[in-house]
Amino acid sequence: MSASNFPDPSLVRGLTQSRFGRRDLLRAGGLGALGMTLAACGVKGKGKPSASVAPDAVAKFWANKTKNGHVDFANWPLYMDPKHPELKKFTKETGITVNYQEVIQEMGPWFAKVQPQLSAGQSIGYDLMVITNSTQFTQFVDSGFLAPLDHSKMPNFAKNAAPKYKAEAYDKGNVYSVPWTSGITGIAYDPKHVDVPPTKIADLWNTKYKGKVGMMSDPQELGNFGLMALGINPDTSTESDWEKAADHLKQQKDAGIVRKYYDQGYIDALGRGEVWITQAWSGDIFQKNQSDGTDFKFVIPQDGGTLWTDNMTIPITAKNPVDAIELMDFFYRLDNATSLAEYIDYVAPVPASKEQMVKDAAAAKGDDKKLLQDLSTSEDVFPSDEIYKRLHYYVQFKSVTESQTFNKLFEPIVLG
Repeated sequence: MSASNFPDPSLVRGLTQSRFGRRDLLRAGGLGALGMTLAACGVKGKGKPSASVAPDAVAKFWANKTKNGHVDFANWPLYMDPKHPELKKFTKETGITVNYQEVIQEMGPWFAKVQPQLSAGQSIGYDLMVITNSTQFTQFVDSGFLAPLDHSKMPNFAKNAAPKYKAEAYDKGNVYSVPWTSGITGIAYDPKHVDVPPTKIADLWNTKYKGKVGMMSDPQELGNFGLMALGINPDTSTESDWEKAADHLKQQKDAGIVRKYYDQGYIDALGRGEVWITQAWSGDIFQKNQSDGTDFKFVIPQDGGTLWTDNMTIPITAKNPVDAIELMDFFYRLDNATSLAEYIDYVAPVPASKEQMVKDAAAAKGDDKKLLQDLSTSEDVFPSDEIYKRLHYYVQFKSVTESQTFNKLFEPIVLG
């Protein structure tokens, strides 16, 4: 696609502008960044433990809380149209002003930054923050650092959220969080070199592609695929299962099948032909094909893929929680959920956005029209119920010790 024909940047965010930055940063956030991971996981919360919320926790937190007319919102870079159309609409409709800051770069350092204030019962300067379903998410919860949500204040979420997001393994019942967006880790391949479309994770172990396979460098992404390749559900896996998965991944490496363990760089390696088949994130492949005119394919293996989720949460010390929860629910209104999905290009937590996107496509012209048509028909953006059944979250750890054990098994595969 020539530069003169490139779609309106308000609709298309190329790899260098949007999800490239977000997912590249995430690699150093959840359980990635290899060398810094264990250090980040070692930052223990010092708040009051709340592994399971007390029956009256919601009532106690929200009692006497009032609307103040302002929200301080912390998010990741490039996770909203820079013109902030949704926020402007929110302020116009409610009178609530929003100070939106892209200050979250990595999950480990973010937790370490705000932990001292939260432990001391002090405000972190934000009423709403978007955090990933990672080790740090568990630390936030177990330390009592997140406010329990009053779902009576969230009718749009109740009405419009996909069922999958009301049954999350890392936050059952959405006690502390609701999704901002999600993405899928599956398999991408170049049909010029891979003549038989992959259907199972085992295809990443195929000696036919020796030296042309890409795997993720992030331990949780890598470990999840090792587990699923053996038919093990990450959600219920044990330390013994992790050991088996690590051995299976070592066999793949020792056989010379893996060219390299990648962060976001896998997409460029695929483009250069250095790898033919690789672990991949759904939105990256969609965007690569849109921006560069490539024809790479993305599939979710029959034996499973990974569903990662970035979540809106309210810090326990938020000064404006009533305003914050109103903004959270605002993003679950159909019009707002759709406009966000059209910008982000990843999995939309509101399935009805698909129909609205079809309407938007009908009203659009040229490249904008084609982009919206492609988005609205993409199962990477709007997964079917059958696909959701094949998706698993990252392994959920009961303690920092467990997360360290997991990393010690999978990090050496990447670093060795």
